[in-house]
Amino acid sequence: MKGKRVAILESRLGEQLADLIAKRGGVPIRAPALAEIPDVDPAQIRALVDELGARPAKLAIFQTGVGTRALFKATDALGLTESLLGLLGRMKVLARGPKPTGALRGRSVRIDLSAVDPYTTREVLQAIGGMPLTDERVLVQRFGAANAELERALGARGAEVIEVPLYRWSLPEDTAPLAGLVEALERGKVDAVVFTNSEQLRNLFAVAERLGRADTLRAALNRTLVASIGPVASAALRDAKVEVGLEASPPKLGPLVEALDAALSPPR
Repeated sequence: MKGKRVAILESRLGEQLADLIAKRGGVPIRAPALAEIPDVDPAQIRALVDELGARPAKLAIFQTGVGTRALFKATDALGLTESLLGLLGRMKVLARGPKPTGALRGRSVRIDLSAVDPYTTREVLQAIGGMPLTDERVLVQRFGAANAELERALGARGAEVIEVPLYRWSLPEDTAPLAGLVEALERGKVDAVVFTNSEQLRNLFAVAERLGRADTLRAALNRTLVASIGPVASAALRDAKVEVGLEASPPKLGPLVEALDAALSPPR
């Protein structure tokens, strides 16, 4: 991808992704599209622990490392960590991937079930398998947005889903890079755009809407190679009537960059 200009909307792993692209000769354009805002309500956490003590959940699903750590930080401050650990000891505990696994092990939590690579909702549901969930409570540590697919699947099996919000995704405080990206796309100054999260697309369009340029952004994206990390991001792109040029398989940064490099490099 030598000399190709690649827009990156990733925030947390943006520097890592930019390095991967630069190592292959690309020119990364950083336009972070997400901010992680703490969304911990101590009163809600206290009420949750009390409620679970009265009526335990059968299964607890931890989806992210940052959310798992935020939960324990909140219970530390409330003096409720031992109570939470006792409750988890009576539940089946599922970790979605290595990051929540590490956070749980750091608190000596027994992990009963683990989603396998690539750690999507599909693998979470496969890990749950045929566990009876009718009239059972399932605790779900929420990431930046509700996992509607997981909630629907659990609800269809008769479970009562208890979502625990700990942080939420928002527009970054500085949206100038996103506005600049909208302009660069319209002017044909970008060769590819990388989406690693469906919320990135929504926030990019939110900025374009403010500028009165949502339709021109959509047209510009459809003249540009759009690279998606996986099925969830691809579905959001298609819903927005944006053509997906490539989708990583498996949905990870390495395969995504490899596919992008192949698509942007001249044939040998």
